[in-house]
Parts: sequence; structure tokens; C-alpha cells
Amino acid sequence: MQYTKKVMDHFSNPRNVGELEKYNAVAEVGNAKCGDIMKMYLYIEDDIIKDISFKTFGCGAAIATSSMATELIKGKSIKEALKLTNKAVVEALEGLPPVKLHCSVLAEEAVRAAILDYLKKNGREEEFEIKKCNGCCKACDHAH
Repeated sequence: MQYTKKVMDHFSNPRNVGELEKYNAVAEVGNAKCGDIMKMYLYIEDDIIKDISFKTFGCGAAIATSSMATELIKGKSIKEALKLTNKAVVEALEGLPPVKLHCSVLAEEAVRAAILDYLKKNGREEEFEIKKCNGCCKACDHAH
């Protein structure tokens, strides 16, 4: 399996890794088929993601996609961050092997779940349309 230099860089030198000391949103998502688990922590202020971190248990692609996802939304508004797609994560990493694309889906889900956690805690979940996984890609064990 061939990984790009960007994937290897984010795997070897992950950005924003660990648990934030100060956070107001957190979410954990996982893929039972491959065993990857991602936990994202956000610190949001005035609807801006001021800080973000992650802890991922999984393969190199899972770590790289988590790292890249945090880089792509750090400093962005909630509205902008909700537009993050797994395709954007893959493009930023300059590609992933097809068998590892589910890792980018998991990263997108972790971001959305953490933002939803923040919105729910603040009674604002109705303000934003949150795309939820519908099991369409068969990369996870969600009901189809």
C-alpha cells in the first residue's frame, strides 16, 4: 500500500494531537469493522473553532486524516467547519489508497459530531443543518 508524502508526514508528525486542557465540545466516533476510534476536542468561542485536538486509535491513515481534519478547520467558523468533507481531507493529503478512504469519512464524522455536541450543549442544534452518516458508503456498520 502506497501512501503520499503528506499522509506520511501527518502520520509521523500529527498536528493537534492529545486532549485539550480547555474544551467545550467533544465527540468520539468509531468504525467497528476496522477498529479505528477518533476522539475530537474543540474549544469554540463566538462560533469560531479557537482550538482543536484529537486522539485516534487506529492505522496510519486514521491518524493522518484526523490530523489533517483538525488543520483544515482550526480557526474556522462553525458554519465553515460543517462544510468539511471527507473528499477535502483526502485532497489535502494528496490522496489515500481506496481501502483507506473510510478513515477520511470517520474524520469528517468526528468533526461533525464534536460540533453537534457543542451546539446541543448550547441549545442551538436547530440553527445548523448537520449532515449525519446515512451508511451510504458501506465504510462503517451504520444501518443502511
